[in-house]
Amino acid sequence: TYEGTAMKEKILNNSTKASAVIFFILIIVHAFEAIFLRMDETFFAENFINKLFGIAVMFVVLKILQWKCANIGFSFKGFFKNIAIGILLSVFVFAIAYSVEFFILKARCSSVELGFYTVGFSLAGESAIHKGIGFILMCIFFNIINVIMEEGTFRGLFYQIVKTNHSMKFSLIFQALLFGVWHIVTPLHNFIDGDINLVSFIALSVGYIILAGLMGIKWGLMYQLTGSLYSGMADHFFNNCIATNLLHLSTENGIDEMMIVRVLIAQLVSFFIVLFVWIRKNKKDNKAELSNA
Repeated sequence: TYEGTAMKEKILNNSTKASAVIFFILIIVHAFEAIFLRMDETFFAENFINKLFGIAVMFVVLKILQWKCANIGFSFKGFFKNIAIGILLSVFVFAIAYSVEFFILKARCSSVELGFYTVGFSLAGESAIHKGIGFILMCIFFNIINVIMEEGTFRGLFYQIVKTNHSMKFSLIFQALLFGVWHIVTPLHNFIDGDINLVSFIALSVGYIILAGLMGIKWGLMYQLTGSLYSGMADHFFNNCIATNLLHLSTENGIDEMMIVRVLIAQLVSFFIVLFVWIRKNKKDNKAELSNA
């Protein structure tokens, strides 16, 4: 219809503004769930409503743009190969990260144990360990929803919309910046609850923007390298589901007291690996173009 075509042109002609408006709607729902509904403090132990909402919005925008899922990276070509690439990258870097964390903890504590379970909340509001298969499957399911939404929206939708009238480099950085801001909801939640002060909130927010932004760039580069979202989704899933939610290191002082070290090591190592591969591929492609000219 004429109205649909007009809306499509309006989005694509104002790509950054349109993406920012869509992002604002998504982050408002994200913040509302985290701060008011607090689904992560319920039996589900996960804020998943905003992710389902995000997937719905993604499909609505795709319909308006008259795009297919393949247009934003959900192409089944090389599906298993790309999943394997993401998983192998994660296993490699987190093997390094867990090893470093283990030896640091071992130097400080008498015993260090590796465990596979979820950590949720009891009815009393305290953290609780859940080793049942139901909780583990629920964690896996919610994290699949999470990577579909976040990769599909940030590396897929926003990246492709902005790329229609901006450079690939600008589009890559733009979606990564939005992804970094997306994670400010976590320290905001802690600040409102009084768990951290204003200075800590600002410091954590900046830290989240930088770390999540780097992860967003890495997964964007993986999209450019493979032409598919699935390698980044697999790496993203392993980071969120396995390394931060299921596979834990515990001592007499508690569980995952050095998780941030684990995540930082793994993400920085994987970022530089992907960046190195991307630079080499670009140089190879440029040489091929020059030789064919």
